Amino acid sequence: MASRLDDISLNTLIGLGSVIQGNIKINGFVRIDGDIDGNIETDGNVIIGEKARIRGNITAKSVTIGGVVLGNIKADEYVKLLSSSAIIGDIISHKVQIDDMAYYKGHCISIKDDQTYSELSQHYLQERAIKEKALH
Repeated sequence: MASRLDDISLNTLIGLGSVIQGNIKINGFVRIDGDIDGNIETDGNVIIGEKARIRGNITAKSVTIGGVVLGNIKADEYVKLLSSSAIIGDIISHKVQIDDMAYYKGHCISIKDDQTYSELSQHYLQERAIKEKALH
């Protein structure tokens, strides 16, 4: 399988001091050091810097977090919570690594087997969508 160039080169940088309100969809690898009030979706990797603040859900190939995330995270490859991170929300991923001193509050689905992962993550996402509709 050929590797994508997007996997190693940064496509988008949201710098320190930047503020975005609204959902964003990005192609490829993104680093966020600013604040986002909205959902983030990409087919690549996401790095959330130590000073970044995200209030929204994140969907990506992989996510590494050093800042604050108030929202759910779905990353098919892996999620890594660095020691400076604080996450309140659910995580769905094949692999999850939580460093010492990281703060995490939520539910976690982390299963290596592809078929079981797909089944459980689809079930969870459907259940969550129903709950969100019931609350609104």
